[in-house]
Amino acid sequence: MQRTILILLFSFVSTLIMAQAHLFRGNSSYSSDILYTWDGKSLYSGKSSYSSDILYNFDGKYVYRGRSSYSSDILYTFDGKYVYRGNSTYSSDILYTWDGKYIYRGKSTYSSDILYTYDGKHVYRGRSSYSSDILYTFDGSLPIPILIMIIQ
Repeated sequence: MQRTILILLFSFVSTLIMAQAHLFRGNSSYSSDILYTWDGKSLYSGKSSYSSDILYNFDGKYVYRGRSSYSSDILYTFDGKYVYRGNSTYSSDILYTWDGKYIYRGKSTYSSDILYTYDGKHVYRGRSSYSSDILYTFDGSLPIPILIMIIQ
């Protein structure tokens, strides 16, 4: 029984540790270059995981201001392809389009409207994969709406 509890506890702690992702400035992975920490639900400032340092929460559909989960604090709505302003899914409120690789301005998939390239590890300026165009590096994964909150 104790062994089972220890295994479950170890698994839980390992999951928590593995769930944290960090966003680094540029093409860096030095702890001194950590700008944000992501725990799977909340984005924190710097290396922090204190609730007072939560910048945004994301529940899979809505990005909320700070620690909130109130509808009045919804900043973005995400449907898997489009990022909408506030609590809206009207096409007139589309701010960004995501196609799995590129983030476009508005409701567009024209190459001239590509703002960023995201390969799961790096965010590049525009339609690029050159190391000189890396804006941010991740050591985990980050939802697109949270990424947009950071890079805008």
